[in-house]
Amino acid sequence: MDLESEKDLNLIADECGLFSDEKSDVIIEKILKLEDSYDSSELVKIYNYFMTVCKTPAVLSELIRCQDKIRDRASLPVLVDVLLGKTIDFDAVDKDDYNNVRVMCAKAIANLKDTSAVHALLYCLNNKNEHYKVRFACADALGKIGDKYAVAPLIDVVKDENEKSVYIRESAASALGMLGDIRAIDPLVSILETKNGLMDKFTFLKERVLEALGKLNIGDDDRVFNAVKKSLLDESPQIRINAIEALMESDNPKAYETIKECLKDSDNEVKRNALIALYNISGRPILDEVSSSSVYDDFLRGEAVSLIEEYETDDEDNNDDEE
Repeated sequence: MDLESEKDLNLIADECGLFSDEKSDVIIEKILKLEDSYDSSELVKIYNYFMTVCKTPAVLSELIRCQDKIRDRASLPVLVDVLLGKTIDFDAVDKDDYNNVRVMCAKAIANLKDTSAVHALLYCLNNKNEHYKVRFACADALGKIGDKYAVAPLIDVVKDENEKSVYIRESAASALGMLGDIRAIDPLVSILETKNGLMDKFTFLKERVLEALGKLNIGDDDRVFNAVKKSLLDESPQIRINAIEALMESDNPKAYETIKECLKDSDNEVKRNALIALYNISGRPILDEVSSSSVYDDFLRGEAVSLIEEYETDDEDNNDDEE
């Protein structure tokens, strides 16, 4: 069959019930059976056509899953059109359901790793009237695609104090971490400096910023180091943990002693993460020191002993493998 023919594609769509009043699950079942009759390149053409004529969110969602399973770049134009809302009449559908479809589109686009989609993703991200779920998914997609063209626009989102959704700024910060561009360091550090001590809605933003800094090469830059170090005094235990992880990933020579101070933190999870970070940096000696010193509390000494036992078990397993 010549699947380039709209007539043939229309016939397949009709056979699958896309133009009928059949329930979505029945239509989806017929669509899934197409895998038995067509190869992947033919399926992409069929799915692409279906997505231009389908108006049912549940069926569209399944078509996107099918496209994402194949991951053929030929599906990108139609995925972008659905993301941008070009194929649907918003007045005729449930907007929440369709926004969930568009979120799925952004994720499928990210998996294609095609930089030609960056402009469409940025368009949705920068539209403050857009649904926050769609914007969030687009920011994440930009990070996963990895195009450095997105760095400056993402920085603008992170820095935007007038952004009504702090979650969007969080997702932009995470995307910058994935992109790994050093241009992001200064604006990320500025957020830590200006939001120091603030809880509630800025807590998660600071967590994402610290995670991003951990993925960037913060090195021995004193300003970056001091901003991360101050985060070790934050009221939120999770922010303190994220700061420990960022310091662990850095090459700063002062990181080890700074993290070591956290072994006396008031929160057990913070202490546990500090111990693991120190172990990752220096190995077994820190475990021996903590397990045998009365300077540290019972909880931390117990954690050190557990890690030593795990360490010894791993050594025994490795020796057995060598034999």
